[in-house]
Amino acid sequence: MSSTGIDLIANPGGQDQEKGGLSSSLSNGGTDEKKRAPPSSPSLSGSQVEEHSMRRQLKSRHIQLIGIGGTIGTALYVQIGRGLLQGGPASLFLAFTIWCSFILAVTLCMAEMVTYLPISSPFIRLAGRYVDEAFGFACGWNFFIFEAALVPFEIVACNVILHYWKGSEIVPAGGIIAIIICLYGLINVLAVQWYGEVEFWAALGKVLLIIALLIFTVVVMCGGNPTGDRFGFRYWSDPGAFAELYHTGDLGRFLGFLQCLIQASFTIAGPDYVSMAAGEAENPRVVMPRAFNAVFYRLTTFFMLGSLAVGVLVPYTDEEMKIAFSTGAPGAAASPYVIAMNRLNIRVLPDIVNAMVLTAAFSAGNSYVYCASRSLYGMALEGKAPKIFTKVTTKGVPLYAVLVVLGISLLSFLQVSNDAAVVLQWFVNLVTASQLINFACMCVTYLRFYYGMKAQGFKRDDLPYKAMLQPYAAWYALIGTSVMTFVGGYTVFLPGKWDVPTFLFSFTMIAVCPILYLGYKFVNKTKLHRSDEIDLVKNVDEIEEYQRTYVPSPPKNAFDRVLDRLFG
Repeated sequence: MSSTGIDLIANPGGQDQEKGGLSSSLSNGGTDEKKRAPPSSPSLSGSQVEEHSMRRQLKSRHIQLIGIGGTIGTALYVQIGRGLLQGGPASLFLAFTIWCSFILAVTLCMAEMVTYLPISSPFIRLAGRYVDEAFGFACGWNFFIFEAALVPFEIVACNVILHYWKGSEIVPAGGIIAIIICLYGLINVLAVQWYGEVEFWAALGKVLLIIALLIFTVVVMCGGNPTGDRFGFRYWSDPGAFAELYHTGDLGRFLGFLQCLIQASFTIAGPDYVSMAAGEAENPRVVMPRAFNAVFYRLTTFFMLGSLAVGVLVPYTDEEMKIAFSTGAPGAAASPYVIAMNRLNIRVLPDIVNAMVLTAAFSAGNSYVYCASRSLYGMALEGKAPKIFTKVTTKGVPLYAVLVVLGISLLSFLQVSNDAAVVLQWFVNLVTASQLINFACMCVTYLRFYYGMKAQGFKRDDLPYKAMLQPYAAWYALIGTSVMTFVGGYTVFLPGKWDVPTFLFSFTMIAVCPILYLGYKFVNKTKLHRSDEIDLVKNVDEIEEYQRTYVPSPPKNAFDRVLDRLFG
């Protein structure tokens, strides 16, 4: 069985054995020692067992493309059209641009913390260390629910995309869903480097698709289309740059912009996916800063330019797009790019776009299985989830955690008895609130890290990565994400818009997170960590020992060497 990589080995350390690093540093100098530089002498703690159990096998190119792959799904190609309908081209572009500034701020927070301590499930575990163990418990389970809920979302999306082609209806929805779940299981149970390779190529396909669509936009707007129409920015003046939503006048235009901002908050992410791979990254203190920077700049470029492109290609009054979204049209039929191709009498390309969107949805779901299982594994290491989830295969895969995530993905079978568009919107509402809560928790965790460093005399100049604009960027992101958490489901309170499922999916996690926090706090009698009490040295010695003894593995062949140079 060992040759197949599915023999289970338990992490013997768990939560208790991870105390060795802090204990040894205190015994060698008490509080004064703690206030100097983090200890560099190696110590054997449970986290060392954990890091070796997980195995650092992901290269720089894997990390960068995993970050992109997890955030580029159907939302960038298809769902973005809903924002165009509701707010118009200018509102869509402004909303996506503004939200990218919040993602930059969150990325700066995560980059500094995770590069300093690149352990598995970092921001979940650091939330408990830097803020409060109850806070870490609530953050961890919120993130797990968020990632796990995205898996059935993308599975349903894959099924809908497949039905774009005529004749595909002969394959039952349940059969397609079962096949996709089995493929996710196969990919994620294999050794982590195989997951990295699959995700690398799938994410690369997404990048090439959005680049191709941006080039397509420039060409056709300048007249390179069968009709010869040089339409440029025509649709920004006719029918206009801002659409009215629910009301007329300035209020209607503001609500349209607000809806685009909500759309952006669901569509754009990034730093959480990069950070979740920190515990399995080779040479993390060198690789992770590059990955955070590259992922942010590439994602913001794609999302900002993508939001601009769809507003150039299609007017927000387009009837085909309205019908496609109102009826839950299959596949890329609702994509602004496909609608633009139909308007310009361009054939074949819509089928190619639909095929690439299918790979994008499949790849995104694959990333969510990975992130959800690793978050569950990380919580189990801290004693915040059942210990059985600390077990990994001989290839370093947390099998039981993967199986739980795949079990949750069975929710995608809801589509069999409900309209696909309705099911997709339920998941969108649920995960949007969870994602915003995640970002707010990351900012709170960073602020405690920042003030803990300051109170204990650490110099941020000595960190592997020092983020700019701190702590102001963290406060900016915290305020923005917190406000948007409560704004996301506001439409149910408008006259005639009340809908029980929408209300529950929009606000459930806002209620669940405080319950998780207070419940854990009451049972375990935890307390908020004071700045001078925050443990900033735990696990640092193992990371520094790994960095000192790290020997890069040479590329297996010339092809790998080229890939590492291009994307590393």
